[in-house]
Amino acid sequence: MASIRSYLTKSGEKRYMFQMYGGTNPQTGKPKKTTRRGFKTQKEATLEASRLELEISKGGIPQQDNILFEQVYKEWYQAYINTVRESTYARTSQMFTNHILPYFGNKRIRTITIAQCQKAVNDWFKLAPNNYKKWFNYTSNVFDYAIKHEYIEKNPTNLVNVPKKQVDFGDKPANFWDKDQLQQFFTYIDPHKELEKFTLFRVLAFAGLRRGECLALTWDDVNFSDSTIRINKTLTQGMRGVQIVQAPKTRKGRRTLTLDPQTMHYLKAWRVEQRKYYLMLGFNTMNKGQLIFANTKNKFKSLNTPAKWLKKIIKDHGLKKITVHGFRHTHASALFAAGASIKEVQERLGHEDIQTTMDVYTHVTNQQNEEAVQKLEAYLNF
Repeated sequence: MASIRSYLTKSGEKRYMFQMYGGTNPQTGKPKKTTRRGFKTQKEATLEASRLELEISKGGIPQQDNILFEQVYKEWYQAYINTVRESTYARTSQMFTNHILPYFGNKRIRTITIAQCQKAVNDWFKLAPNNYKKWFNYTSNVFDYAIKHEYIEKNPTNLVNVPKKQVDFGDKPANFWDKDQLQQFFTYIDPHKELEKFTLFRVLAFAGLRRGECLALTWDDVNFSDSTIRINKTLTQGMRGVQIVQAPKTRKGRRTLTLDPQTMHYLKAWRVEQRKYYLMLGFNTMNKGQLIFANTKNKFKSLNTPAKWLKKIIKDHGLKKITVHGFRHTHASALFAAGASIKEVQERLGHEDIQTTMDVYTHVTNQQNEEAVQKLEAYLNF
C-alpha cells in the first residue's frame, strides 16, 4: 500500500506525495521504491497510487515512464559528441538550447504529440526558413534514440507534414566581385598604412581560403622559396563560444596552394613589419608557430574581425555588398574566367564533393551569362 502524506513547498503551498514498494530490481535483487510528489489534492495522489499499484501487479513500474525530453536529449548528446568535431557539437548544443528545448525540454517524452511537433516545425519554418529542417531533423533524432532505449514506442515526428521552402526565382545578388570590383576594393586599403589588413584580404582573394583557414595560418605554413602556402588547420568556435583550432573537416581540405608573386611580396613585407610592431608590444614573433594574423595580445584574432573590416570599407565607399566568404567565391569566379577546369577549382578550394564546386560554377556562369547579354544588347543597340 502507498503511504500518502502532505508537505509544504518552498513557497508555502500544501502538496501531497506518496511512496510505495515497486517490486524487486531485476539486476540487483534489492527492493525498489518509487516516490511521486506534487499532487494538489489527496484524491489525485490516491488515484495515481492506485494506477501504479495496478501496473506493479502486471509486471512492475516502467522506470523511464516519466523521463523528460531534455533528459533523453542529454543522453543522446553524450553519444553524439563522440561522432563529430567540437565545432559541430557546439553548434548543435546551441541549436537545442535556443530552439528545440524551449518547445519540448520540460515535457515527458512519451506525452509529446504529433500536433505539438507540427506546431514546432511550423513556427521554426516562419522563424528561420533556412534552418528549420535541421532543427526538425535533430529533434527526430532524439525521438529515435528514445525508441531504441524503449522510452517510447513511436516517433511522433514521422507523421508531421514538414513545410517546404518555396524556390525563389527572383534575382539574388551574387556573393562575389568581378575583376574590376575586386581591384577597386584594394584601392581603398593603403598597404603602407594598413599592411596587415591589405595582406589578409589579398590572401583571401588570391588563395580562396575560408575565414577560419586564413586566421589559423602560421608563418610555418608559408614556403617563400616555393611560393606556396599549406592549409592544414582552421580556426572555429567550440563550446561556450571559445575559439579553437581544428584540422580541416575533410581530406581535400588539407592542401598546398601556389601563390602569385605579388601576394608573396605582401606576405614578406607584413612579416618584417609584424616583427617590428610586435616587438614594441613585447612579443617575439620569431617563435615557431607564430600566427600570421594575430591580435594585439599575439593570440588568435576574433572570427568576426575580417567581417568588421570588410563592412566598413563597403559602407564607406558604397561598394556592392559581399561577405568574407564572398572572397572565396570571387576567387572561384576568377579561376573559371581564366579558363581553369572544374577539377582544378575543386582542388584549389579544397572541396571534398565536386557538386559543391559545381554549385559555385553554376552561380558564377549564370552571372556571366547575364553580363554577356547586357554587353550584346549594348553593342547591337537596335
